[in-house]
Formats: sequence, structure tokens, C-alpha cells
Amino acid sequence: MFSRHVSPKAIFTTVVRILLALLLVWYLICLFVPPGDGSKVRVISFPSGSGIRKLANELKAGGIIRSSWHFILVTRLRGQAHRLKAGDYRFNDAMTPAMILRKLVAGDVDFRRFALPEGYSIYQAAELLDQKGYFNKTSFLEKCRDTALLRRLGLHEPTAEGYLYPATYNLARNGNEEQLIGQMVAQFKKKYAELTRGTGGVSGLSRHQIVTMASLIEKEAVSPEEKPLIASVFYNRLRIGMPLQSDPTAVYGVRAFGGKVSKADIERRSPYNTYLIKGLPPGPIGNPGIEAIQAALHPACTPYLYFVARQDGTHQFSCSLEEHNRAVSRYLKH
Repeated sequence: MFSRHVSPKAIFTTVVRILLALLLVWYLICLFVPPGDGSKVRVISFPSGSGIRKLANELKAGGIIRSSWHFILVTRLRGQAHRLKAGDYRFNDAMTPAMILRKLVAGDVDFRRFALPEGYSIYQAAELLDQKGYFNKTSFLEKCRDTALLRRLGLHEPTAEGYLYPATYNLARNGNEEQLIGQMVAQFKKKYAELTRGTGGVSGLSRHQIVTMASLIEKEAVSPEEKPLIASVFYNRLRIGMPLQSDPTAVYGVRAFGGKVSKADIERRSPYNTYLIKGLPPGPIGNPGIEAIQAALHPACTPYLYFVARQDGTHQFSCSLEEHNRAVSRYLKH
């Protein structure tokens, strides 16, 4: 029996091949086998100008990837190191490096979602944001009155009231009040431009007056079909110098309008109370939606001067005080 001599070179070659095979296995595991089952979730910030190494280390420390150097290697091999977008991202440990990179390249950042209902005032918006834990209501209201911010956004009014367009917004986790207000104002300006592009509308009124009128319409109307009719009542009253006597204006800045006002509300001294002032209030009493703005721009042509709410949310419209009193007796005093 003869023993076979194995050269050191052959041993070295075999060891290298084994190591390379193990390295390949490890590479493939890191590439295709996530470290967990998705139960571990992390929100990781990737600031603008930040390097891929710092991100990889945070992903590794958070248990989202198995190896930071492997993630860096994959990123560079794919040519995506300079395509990653800054922001806050939500990852879980069931994601592969390819899935993580797709998210980073697409800029699929982690958002907080905020929906502003039509007609909500800045005070109601502040309360809602505070309840959700997004922003302190006092700080949000301060930003709504920040004239320097408003000027940067192209507004020359004393507050952002009326210009926070009601819609659903995505706000980055590290976003602030200025960014949200900026999104809302930008959306308002876009929608208003679309409505007024080549369509004319009510002549002689400024944008601020139109938005103020729209805010009254929004607060009074429940049915979208009635908004042009309610607009016609207000415009008819303006034309003959008759007070608008809009209930929501009597409680603006005091509490949210709930459909009813008291005698004390009607008698309350306020520059917004249209029971005590003639014409439009000095500014909007809420943030109107597109249908209310459309109605303010294009009111119906009617002889109506009065309306009263029925029990189903619609209104009874009248031309004379006598007719209106009968409607009030029918719908409110039984």
C-alpha cells in the first residue's frame, strides 16, 4: 500500500476553494434569506448627504440585515449607492437587501397620514393634529399666523385660514408644521388656479373675498347640490346691503359650529359675526373644499334671500321674510 503525497499548494488551493464556497453560501444567504420573520420593525433615518456605510451599520444594529459589509457590497455591485433618496424609512427583518434597496431608490419613505375635513378651521385642524400626537395645537396655530412663513408661501393674509386645502396629506415622520402648512397651501393654490383658469366667475371680488364666501358656504351646506343655492342667498343679500346673518360666523374663534347658535352667540361682539356686521367677515371662518369654492365663483341665479335647515340636512329656501317665517315654524318650531 502506497501513501499519496499531497503538496502544500494543493492543500492551499483546496482550502481557498472551501472558503470561497462558504463565502458564496454566506453571500447567497445574506442576499436571499432575511434575518427574521417580520416581527422586528425599525424606522431608520437616511439624511441627505449621509453615506451608505452609516445606513448599513444602522440596518445591522437594528437587526434588519445580517451583514453591513454585504449590504454595502450589494449596493455597489448594483450601482445604486448614489441613487438612494433621503428620508425616514420603515423596515422589517423579513426584508431582503434587494427589497430594502428598492424602497430606498423609490424614496418610499415612512409617512404620517393626515386628513383635513372640508370646512375645518385652523382651530379644529390644530385640535385634530394634537389629538393624533403629530403637533402641539398651540405651535401649529402659531405657524398658521406666522406672517414670514405666509409670505414665503405667497399669502399676504394675516393667517392661513381658508388656504389649508382639505385633503389627505403624507407627512414625513420628522416633518414639521411648516412643511404640512406648505403642502396644504400649495394644494389650495393649485386647485384654485384650476377653477379660475379661463372661467371668469364672480366679478369685483378678490381671491380672499371668494375664499371667505366659500368658507361660509362650506359651513352652512351639507348637500353639495345646495352650495350654489346658498351662495346665491349670500350674494343676493350682499347686493341689497342686507346682513348675511350666517350662524357659523357668530361662533368663529369661540367653538366649532354644531348646527345651532344661541341668542348670546348672535349678540357676541366679533368682527366675524355677520349678525352685527354688514358684508363679508374680514376673512374665512374655515377651509373650504373645491365644491364650496366653485359655488362661490359660480353661484346659482335665484331670487332667494333666506334658507332654513330641514330635518334631513337639506334647506328650505325662501324669497320673502313671510315665507321664511312659515318655513322656520314648520321645520324648527314643532
